Amino acid sequence: MKAIIVGASSGIGLEIAKLLLAEGWYLGIAARREEALLALKETAPDRIEVMTIDITHPDASERLLSLIERLGGMDLYFHSSGIGKQNRTLEPDIELQTMETNAVGFTRMIGTAYRYFAERGKGHIAAITSIAGTKGLGPAPAYAATKALQATYLQALEQQAHQRGLDIRFTDIRPGFVDTALLSGSFRYPMMLRPESVARDIVNSIHKRRHIRIIDARYRVLTFFWRLVPNFIWRRLKL
Repeated sequence: MKAIIVGASSGIGLEIAKLLLAEGWYLGIAARREEALLALKETAPDRIEVMTIDITHPDASERLLSLIERLGGMDLYFHSSGIGKQNRTLEPDIELQTMETNAVGFTRMIGTAYRYFAERGKGHIAAITSIAGTKGLGPAPAYAATKALQATYLQALEQQAHQRGLDIRFTDIRPGFVDTALLSGSFRYPMMLRPESVARDIVNSIHKRRHIRIIDARYRVLTFFWRLVPNFIWRRLKL
């Protein structure tokens, strides 16, 4: 089996790569930082292809297709590339960079993978979205909005694939707070998850072809009740 992992240089993407390697997969790994990718390649040089890809650049689609060609095909596309910051004063650079990466970049890469699989009639797309897309979060407006966009986009593509008779599977991964560089800083998030345990859950969800997976049980309960909170109460909550 052959998988492409975009965002494989650190955090969850790196842990996913390690687990798939242990299962015997052939991998194409991509991120902006080549050093970390090359270090991983050294662990299994005959089963890993490397490509530097910045998903915010217009050439990212071409580079992804080039990586797929070098790998000799793709059965699974896994998207783990994204950014997110708290932005309580709505600094424009943070909002726009988040939109460019999590909305435009996400759409660019997922769309490229979808078209590739559509030409072949089958494949599997898995992507890390977030529980942050459940409701609009005042401390991180762009992050919450783009995560909602990602979940909706995957749902729309899943419906389209079904209508077109394409055997393309989708797995929408929605973790809670994960202890990675993305959440580094002075603020301590509650109920932090370890990237290793999250990665194991994700790989298991991919094998079981889950459509949506919220990680973990505590966050499944939390998001269930979030959805029930009326807007007139939600807008008054202090987060």
